[in-house]
Amino acid sequence: MTYSYISHLYCPKCSKTYNTSEPHHLCTCGSPLLVNYDLEALSSSWSKDSLRDRNPDLWRYHELLPLQNPSYRVSLGEGMTPLLSLPALGKDMNILHLDMKDEGVIPTGSFKARGAAVGVSKARELGVKELAMPTNGNAGAAWSLYAARASITPTIVMPVDAPKITRNECAVSGARLFLVNGLISDAGQIISRAAQDPDIYDVSTLKEPYRIEGKKTMGLEIAEQTEWKLPDVILYPTGGGVGLIGIYKAIRELQRLGWVENGRMPRLVAVQSEGCAPIVKAWEEGRTESDFWEGAETMAFGINVPKAIGDFLVLEAIYESNGCAAAVSESSIQEEQQRAAQMEGTFVCPEGAAAFSAARQLRQKNWIKEEEHVVVLNTGAGIKYPDTVDLDIPVLQPGDALKRKV
Repeated sequence: MTYSYISHLYCPKCSKTYNTSEPHHLCTCGSPLLVNYDLEALSSSWSKDSLRDRNPDLWRYHELLPLQNPSYRVSLGEGMTPLLSLPALGKDMNILHLDMKDEGVIPTGSFKARGAAVGVSKARELGVKELAMPTNGNAGAAWSLYAARASITPTIVMPVDAPKITRNECAVSGARLFLVNGLISDAGQIISRAAQDPDIYDVSTLKEPYRIEGKKTMGLEIAEQTEWKLPDVILYPTGGGVGLIGIYKAIRELQRLGWVENGRMPRLVAVQSEGCAPIVKAWEEGRTESDFWEGAETMAFGINVPKAIGDFLVLEAIYESNGCAAAVSESSIQEEQQRAAQMEGTFVCPEGAAAFSAARQLRQKNWIKEEEHVVVLNTGAGIKYPDTVDLDIPVLQPGDALKRKV
């Protein structure tokens, strides 16, 4: 039985193809590479019914993932996160059918575990012994922990002001961790120089082609959880944009398999902060690539990416799905984080809160209609960002009486 129907890698810009039996990074033209599958053969041997008895993790879709030998699979139980109905918050936004895809419950506390699981597994299959990457925090934590499970040595460089918890995750896993007094773009330059060593496998965002396949499973799960009917709108907090690219790729592949209605595509929304919004600016100007965003800064640290290498793929997904890009204020991120916790009992990360803020903003503009089915991606657990919540909590002395709030 064929475990994966992967056929080859291809360049979305120049169409050059590559084999999958050895490590590859960018195309010779500088573009990220994407994974192609033999969907014609897969469609005749794979059906929705085959999923019924499989484990509730992302490997249930192994035919549509790049790992060819399951003995190299590295897993911590990632995938099949809940699609949670949010009726109170939806009513507050005047969106009748608001759901949250909650990635905060996944191993390592963020959606980055998906890319790490598939990326590390494929690296292991390719014989990689050492990998390196820049990170804003959660990706480095996930790849460090999965690499430890695979007995691969990770080298991680992150900005000095990245969330401390993610720094601790990298360090405790045994990763070679370095901090840079700058942005993720500065960390990326350091990794690029280090990766000139042929023994170091550069797994920077989209510089290896398999992370996106792990992120793609969010789209596969949303399709399965909606009984293959798909929502009208999906909002995704966008830094490097791999998840949004992956969701778009997943739905396109499901269309070709005939598992979802042909032509049915949710409108995809790339959400950024006003403090770092290169994709939004490019979309507003009708462009296909973005400019470097000077002075990038936002509390939603995971989307603080001033220039994404796959920006053209993000923008293509937006245009092809009739979606949009939206920037939200820092104050609205904090407000939505509190609303989600107080109305629904869910402590979302700042990036997820940004996506909720964008949903509210787009509903107010009537870009989202009241009756539409809207899915917001919460990409991580709020507890990984303790410094984003600033509270003045009363201190009692022994014997003090509690006063009721009037």
